[in-house]
Amino acid sequence: MEMAALPGEGIAGLSCERPTVPPYTFVSSSISGTSLQSFKTRVYYPLRAAPHKNKGWIRCQSSAAVQSPNVGVQSQGNPSLTGFLHIDDFDKDTILHILQRAAEVKSLIKSGDRSFQPFKGKTMAMIFAKPSMRTRVSFETGFFLLGGHAIYLGPNDIQMGKREETRDIARVLSRYNDLIMARVFAHQDILDLAKYSSVPVINGLSDYNHPCQIMADALTIIEHLGGLEGVKVVYVGDGNNIVHSWLLLAAVVPFHFVCACPKGFEPDCATVEKARNAGISKIEITNDPAEAVRGANVVYTDVWASMGQKDQASYRMERFKGFQVNESLMALASPKALFMHCLPAERGVEVTDGVIEAPNSVVFPQAENRVHAQNAIMLHALGF
Repeated sequence: MEMAALPGEGIAGLSCERPTVPPYTFVSSSISGTSLQSFKTRVYYPLRAAPHKNKGWIRCQSSAAVQSPNVGVQSQGNPSLTGFLHIDDFDKDTILHILQRAAEVKSLIKSGDRSFQPFKGKTMAMIFAKPSMRTRVSFETGFFLLGGHAIYLGPNDIQMGKREETRDIARVLSRYNDLIMARVFAHQDILDLAKYSSVPVINGLSDYNHPCQIMADALTIIEHLGGLEGVKVVYVGDGNNIVHSWLLLAAVVPFHFVCACPKGFEPDCATVEKARNAGISKIEITNDPAEAVRGANVVYTDVWASMGQKDQASYRMERFKGFQVNESLMALASPKALFMHCLPAERGVEVTDGVIEAPNSVVFPQAENRVHAQNAIMLHALGF
């Protein structure tokens, strides 16, 4: 399927330099009735767009097993629920508000103040069909820091869809808990949990998307570059669930997103079209990583073979030659370009040790921000 790069779409010709116009500033004096000091959180700078020359056709051949889902899921148990399944389920103001809350609550936690306990007396069921260190520890720690108790349910505790139907699990767990977070393989499992649950459901990861990770990424970019709008984010590697979530964010908040991947490993075409048709951001899909990273403010990668794809590791290693993020590739980006990786990383494969340990690498602040972005998502889901 051939897709033309749309002229005049999004923002191009960008740099990391902060403009002279004043930033948008959020000031909060209280959070859910708890008195706080005044926080001034720089959320984004509006950057001026420069003329962009259309360089022609961009190819998108989705080979992914997952396809863009029907995202209009409504809970049968409680139609007014606000879960967090896909970033583009929300408008720009809501996404920026969640990021604002993340920055505020992060400042409070980092100050050592533990008086803000909105989740006191609340429990969250954490379903892990797909194991993860970062997702478990960040959700469990974050929920605890805000007063709640998280319950870990591993792959053998539920066996969702095998030992018991997903719709039954959703209805049982939502009678025990105030919130459900699930990290699954099949995206349909997340949709089914949300459909039949009577409490909010948060998507901790599916084979289609990873919204909590990208919210943490957005928070990290805001902290280090002063804003997200107008930034050029270049992803190099497999057109996977991380890419899908970047595309869905680009359908809401304006920035320049480029995905450079080998032929046959492009992201889901319907998701690419959805992001383009939103008319918010400039979207490019290319098979040339060197051209993609030129002038990038952020260079991002992920493992070439994710969990569940390890039997394809040798094949993918061959197909992804030339897509390693190394010092030579980073040299083509903007001088102060950030390097990001959602982790775990296979050093020496998709990224060199030198890049991941470089001063402009923000992979560990990025990992920490999973706690803070998810705290804000949980606050929003529970109505705080």
